[in-house]
Amino acid sequence: MELFLIIIINGCITGSVYALIALGLNTQYGVARVMNIAHGEFIVLAAFITYVVQAGTGVHPLVAVAIAGPVAFAITYALHITLFRRVKRLSPNLNIFEGNAILVAFGIYFVVQNLIQQKMGSVVTAYPFMAFPVDVGPATIAAGNLFVMLIAVIICIAYNLFLAKTRMGKAIRAAAQDSQAASLLGIKINTIMAICFAIGGLLAACAGVLISMKEPFSSTSGMSYTTIGIIIVVLGGLGSVRGAILGGFILGIVGSAVSTYDTGLMYSVFYLIVLVLLIVRPKGLLVR
Repeated sequence: MELFLIIIINGCITGSVYALIALGLNTQYGVARVMNIAHGEFIVLAAFITYVVQAGTGVHPLVAVAIAGPVAFAITYALHITLFRRVKRLSPNLNIFEGNAILVAFGIYFVVQNLIQQKMGSVVTAYPFMAFPVDVGPATIAAGNLFVMLIAVIICIAYNLFLAKTRMGKAIRAAAQDSQAASLLGIKINTIMAICFAIGGLLAACAGVLISMKEPFSSTSGMSYTTIGIIIVVLGGLGSVRGAILGGFILGIVGSAVSTYDTGLMYSVFYLIVLVLLIVRPKGLLVR
């Protein structure tokens, strides 16, 4: 019973961060139609910013969101209006644009990763954060991990409410469903796409801050986060916010269970889940 509870709690902790990663990637691809291979690099960038801020000033790591968030938002917004918008304008159709956008994203991935490596090196980085234990029933969990899950869940709920209740959120949902029809209704599609791409960067920064509190990371960790995000987007369904959240928690719990027996099998099981899903329900779990 204790082992089962530990697996579920650890799975929910990891799954909450996975959901945050997937939300950012899902927003960028679901609306802006850019499969951002460099998504994980902005997660790592935010993690290193958090580490530098925490080590240099000793303030609470969550304060770094006020720095990493705007930085990631500004960079990704600038990348979209300068690079991806031009690529889209030069592409004959949406399919060609998506292929070209992946190539551009790969270029950004290598540039950002190399810049991080030059500044921070390739050493695995970590810092202590609320490492004292907390009893949850018969299980003992690090307090910092529970705090990370709480913040991740709050951000996911806030983002869901933003999409459902605000005027900007409704414009984003309209653009995701049918960009041409949305433009006929007066929605500035290019602006919405740039904002969505930047929101994806902001969510990546939030995930990076939380990851730095939870686990060690390095300048080469980015691609693994991107891969997890892509798997969850496929699992939950393209464009589905609730699907990304559900997929994140499912993957977190499955990964926690598999890691209990053999950590090396985790990604193999993830890919197996995606393969089965593509055969049984290719549109994802909660797509509408």
